[in-house]
Amino acid sequence: MLTALLVILLLVLLNGVFATGELALISVKKSRLEQLARQGVPGAERAVKLASSPQNFLPTVQIGMTLVSILEGAFGGSGIEETVRHWIEKSELLRPFAGELSIILVVALITFVMLVFGELVPKQIALYKPEVIAIRLSGVLTFLAWITKPVVWLLSKTSSLVLQLLGINPLSRSALTEEELRAVLLDGTQAGILDSGEREMIERLLRLADRPVRAIMTPRNELFWIDRNADHETLVRKLRQSSYARMVVCEGDIDHPVGVILAKDIMDRLLLGLPLSIDAVLRKAPVIPDSLTAQGMIERLRGISLGIVFVMDEYGTFEGIVTPSDVFEAIIGEESHHERHERHEKHDDMEEYEFDGFMPADEVASRLDIPPFPEGGTYHTLGGAIMALLKRVPARGDKVVYGGWLFEVLKMDRRRVLLVRATRRLLARN
Repeated sequence: MLTALLVILLLVLLNGVFATGELALISVKKSRLEQLARQGVPGAERAVKLASSPQNFLPTVQIGMTLVSILEGAFGGSGIEETVRHWIEKSELLRPFAGELSIILVVALITFVMLVFGELVPKQIALYKPEVIAIRLSGVLTFLAWITKPVVWLLSKTSSLVLQLLGINPLSRSALTEEELRAVLLDGTQAGILDSGEREMIERLLRLADRPVRAIMTPRNELFWIDRNADHETLVRKLRQSSYARMVVCEGDIDHPVGVILAKDIMDRLLLGLPLSIDAVLRKAPVIPDSLTAQGMIERLRGISLGIVFVMDEYGTFEGIVTPSDVFEAIIGEESHHERHERHEKHDDMEEYEFDGFMPADEVASRLDIPPFPEGGTYHTLGGAIMALLKRVPARGDKVVYGGWLFEVLKMDRRRVLLVRATRRLLARN
């Protein structure tokens, strides 16, 4: 009896080791293990190898846990069950059922002990400090994997054959989708690993690749530009007003851009005592179509030392410019072209936002957790989305419902939407 109990306790502990090592290596962050390995932490390199190839250690763990279950049944049935049956037979009332009751009690007891001390507690420990557990058990699991390698090979080949017979490719793995990645970011924010600002920045970066260049460019109506034919006095006044390192030069009006001048080039001429001349420092800017994606534009911008490109539509009309600052603002969520306005309030029965009309429509949809606005290729701001939903130029006070939210235009500047309020009713809590 005592020997059987000690053997079962040892088997429970062994099962706990297997369960702890398995979950620790599955849940551990490989990048963290690699960092510890570079720091020379003993056992970290072995843990990296195990975590990188779970197909090598998982069968070993499964074999070990299966053997533990078999041995538990053998010792529980032969040793403990007989002693429990003798105890039950002392009762005249239960004596006729001693055999059945002893088996039920022994199985229930061993199962309870195994679940608590061989599964639940070890796995909680593994989730608490997966890096530490993975490193400390890497040596034991590596040794066991080496011992059971022939058996693991046989089991792996057999399971692969069965999967192929079922029409399943064991080597194929489903890739992580963008929605799953967003769910991971949300989990990381809720767990405190990421703050909300970091999560929003990463989500903007994910959206950036698919956004058209018009969504991040500085539009023509917000450009600071200089007339190529301006007189000396006008030119000096414009240069004093400018705070930009690059300035667009046009021939007469904004519809005829001819190039770019750099503040550095103007300063160099003045320091050399040369007269102020636009043509002497004028540089030709590369041109990209407005249909180009932001990712494609970034590739083009990367190889341009000038750091600015002109955006043209299919008819050759000048739409605006893109600089590295525009890309940076699209990622961090700031707008330098105009004052950014955003407000959020949440009450017991209502949630309310106020958005700048120039805020990107896809960012608003993400913030409100609603489907993308319709006809997204024809506009890129919230004001454009409101115009598409109304199918006309909005007016102050106009309202439209989309995605469960009520959008109301609060402020207009002629035909431009400046401020929008979005509200929705919250479900009453019981």
